[in-house]
Amino acid sequence: MGFFDFGTIFFLIAAVVIFFQLRNVLGRRTGNERPPFDPYTAGRKNDKDAAQKPENVVSLPRKRLAGEPAADAYVAIDAFAKPDTDLNRGLRAIKDNDPTFDPKTFVDGAKMAYADGDRKTLKNLLSREVYDGFVAAIGDREAKAEKIQSSFVGIDKADIVSAEMKGSEAHITLRIVSELISATRDKAGAVIDGDPETVAEVKDVWTFARDARSRDPNWKLVATEEED
Repeated sequence: MGFFDFGTIFFLIAAVVIFFQLRNVLGRRTGNERPPFDPYTAGRKNDKDAAQKPENVVSLPRKRLAGEPAADAYVAIDAFAKPDTDLNRGLRAIKDNDPTFDPKTFVDGAKMAYADGDRKTLKNLLSREVYDGFVAAIGDREAKAEKIQSSFVGIDKADIVSAEMKGSEAHITLRIVSELISATRDKAGAVIDGDPETVAEVKDVWTFARDARSRDPNWKLVATEEED
């Protein structure tokens, strides 16, 4: 005790008492204590946490792939032909290969072509094989001095009955019901076929084709037949 005087012992005891009081108030470290607040890193941490929250993620519209039809590309086709039918699937296949294709526009154009039957129009409309057949029939009548008198009344109905892609070529078959006054006269003017006074119903089946890779927007008539 020679090294400690009364004052030293007093302050030592006081220090021990204060230590134990602080220990009781603050408690012991458990390893789960919050780290001291750092104003410089708190902002960066909050930004990082916010970026990880799913509700803060914005989904951007997916970019359409090249050649992939738009979501509403088949609206006109589905309105024209019942979905999940062969006709609908055929028209969709044509649309996939020719984004400009519209079934209603096609039918309207075909009806106009059907109503106009002069040779110049036919040459632009028909495939080479069909045109040659038409010209041969016309030439045969002319050789016999026969003349056809016809008056187109109108189209009652025009429906697409089939559609398909054959390689790069689109094929569409159209059934046309029309009214026509027609009579064929011989050299002397006598009626040898038809009736110049009667409106007759005519049913035709026309098949059109077009190369979907071509820049030419026109369709060619590749086959015709008269329905009984």
